Amino acid sequence: MKTVTLIGSGFSSLSAACYMAKNGYKVTLFEKNETIGGRARQFTEEGFTFDMGPTFYWMPDLIERFFNDFGKTSADYYELIRLDPGYKIYFSEKEALSVSADLTEIYAMFDSLEPGSSRFLRSFLQDAEFNYRVAVDKVLYKPANSFSELIMPDTVKRLSQFFTTISARVKQHIKHPYLRQLLEFPVIFLGAKPSNTPLFYCLMNYADMVLGTWHIKGGMFRLADAMKQVAESLGVEIVTQSPVDKIVVEKDKATGVVVKDTFHATDLIISGADYHHTEYLLDESFRNYSETYWQKRVMAPSALLYYVGFDRKIDQVAHHTLFFDTDFTLHAENIYDRPGWPDKPLFYTSFPSITDPQLAPEGKETGIFLIPIAPGITDSEEIRSFYFNQLIDRMENITGQSLKKDVLFYKSYAGADFMRDYNAYKGNAYGLANTLLQTAFLKPSVHNKQVKNLFYTGQLTVPGPGVPPAIISGKIAAGEASKYFNK
Repeated sequence: MKTVTLIGSGFSSLSAACYMAKNGYKVTLFEKNETIGGRARQFTEEGFTFDMGPTFYWMPDLIERFFNDFGKTSADYYELIRLDPGYKIYFSEKEALSVSADLTEIYAMFDSLEPGSSRFLRSFLQDAEFNYRVAVDKVLYKPANSFSELIMPDTVKRLSQFFTTISARVKQHIKHPYLRQLLEFPVIFLGAKPSNTPLFYCLMNYADMVLGTWHIKGGMFRLADAMKQVAESLGVEIVTQSPVDKIVVEKDKATGVVVKDTFHATDLIISGADYHHTEYLLDESFRNYSETYWQKRVMAPSALLYYVGFDRKIDQVAHHTLFFDTDFTLHAENIYDRPGWPDKPLFYTSFPSITDPQLAPEGKETGIFLIPIAPGITDSEEIRSFYFNQLIDRMENITGQSLKKDVLFYKSYAGADFMRDYNAYKGNAYGLANTLLQTAFLKPSVHNKQVKNLFYTGQLTVPGPGVPPAIISGKIAAGEASKYFNK
């Protein structure tokens, strides 16, 4: 039986491992950390449970496809709860919008702020649904080996959408600043400014307002654990606390990996570790890209996160609550144009124990705070403390409640931690930004060009950042790897 080695245990690696095992190969997966899940790991402290990475469960249909491929459903492993509202956005102390799970209520909200604007929203979401269907049915699952994969009637008809931006389209038709920000918000998940994101990606608005925002009872880690269960049922061996130190190559083939000074032979390797890091497991002559290439990439943001245990339930917030009470343009400039620490950043909060009381002790609240930041900037404990105090102060002022005295503890996590735990290039949290010049075949390749039996998966290759794309990336890499074996 042919042997396959997977590096890493994030969503993309777990996905690839499952598909390779299903295709009849003996699969071993090496993970450097104590637990599986990559950025989707989870930790507990004093009875509080925290998802360390993704907290939004979007595009449930795509995640369901993964389980269906193995004769399962997500319900075999966990319970899904649709959130209503999906999220809440504060724009000031007195002004906030909640995004209902009922689309008719969203239309009414638009018209209440800008009469007649729901007509545009209906048309916009129709376009978004069409783009979503094209992407899912004809683009996302392709390996992006060449430009020709994108040439089809549906994409040609929408070619202009790759040369105008989400921001430009929204500003042309919507005048109210809050509604503009509401429509631009979902593409933040793609890791780029709305002003640099092609209009085609309005498909994210369909995912947001139509497919909705969901929560897994027990937290997002339950998804990673479910995929682990699928993998192990197929015979995949998962080995934790086992960092891969080198990929050994002879001529044009990888012969194995070195883990803790021990050589493990293999017939094929798929790496779901950070792409840039994987390249440095190879001798320089076998790398796909130079360091100059990586320095020129537009990275998606990193993040400064806080995991907070509160001694009481929090008022005036939803499960997902965003604070857009400062200038997004200035914050975006500090991420993409002039990298540095923002004066007053926008920030996101999640209070999953509102929906899922088991995630906090009775009468208390689990809180997760996130500030998008530029990748590669220097941080310190002083900086982390400064921003934590700022966020709590702003949240107190905006929601009209005292919070600081109710903080039992907090743990911070930022760029240096992403680098230490995930070997993340520049401490990135989300991968590459989905700009026009980093779309599809213009992303780093799934294939190593010199080493024929080495493949890449994850957020730095196709289809891009996000939980469903990572799962799809694993399927793509497994498909390409199986073609290599079947030559």
